[in-house]
Amino acid sequence: MADKKEWIATGRRKQSVANVRITSGKGTITVNGRDVNEYMPYATLVQDIEQPLVATGNQGKFDIIVTAKGGGFSGQAGAIRLGITRALLEYDSNTDQSREDSYRKILKTAGFVKRDPRVKERKKYGLKKARRAPQFSKR
Repeated sequence: MADKKEWIATGRRKQSVANVRITSGKGTITVNGRDVNEYMPYATLVQDIEQPLVATGNQGKFDIIVTAKGGGFSGQAGAIRLGITRALLEYDSNTDQSREDSYRKILKTAGFVKRDPRVKERKKYGLKKARRAPQFSKR
């Protein structure tokens, strides 16, 4: 594989969109120009972001640069995870996909390849929120 080739992918979750660029490096993850540990308020979100790298055994092999827009931290973390997954699949696209150690098989069994389709439900008229009705009064 080439020295400084880069693999680019997009991930989405809820209202968040993350553009992910992976290059070979020392394992730094940068989100919107800041270190991921500084950007994300909870360590669990950072672990969530790193799951595809851990599953494929690539932590410390790639430098990851992310531009995340929209939504909150949880949605952005999910979008970044999907973006990293797609970039890893792009990186591994030349290998035979029927092998047991192919990234596609590993990531698919872990459930990282599919986009999470859950989004906020729209508010309905006559209700306070999507499903929350006003308090019922008998008299």
